[in-house]
Amino acid sequence: MLIKVRVIPNSDDNEVVSRIGSVLRVRVATASKDDEKVNSALRRYLAEFFDVRSNTVNILRGAKGKEKTVEISGRTEEDLRYVLESIP
Repeated sequence: MLIKVRVIPNSDDNEVVSRIGSVLRVRVATASKDDEKVNSALRRYLAEFFDVRSNTVNILRGAKGKEKTVEISGRTEEDLRYVLESIP
């Protein structure tokens, strides 16, 4: 499943803030604005959120920006869509 993510770095906690259409707004708790650290924290958090292993979360586009295209696998498309639809 491909999803668009808008990352908000340097937050106090990791959380999905909202969903606007198919775009997730995700706060990531990182100590720096270093792209690699933000991406690593985002991958770990999305893996936890969607209940998949972190190596099944891949950033396809936007690794150096705040808007990213992320591929999530490891569960059926229906399961992932159910989790996505549960976000207000």
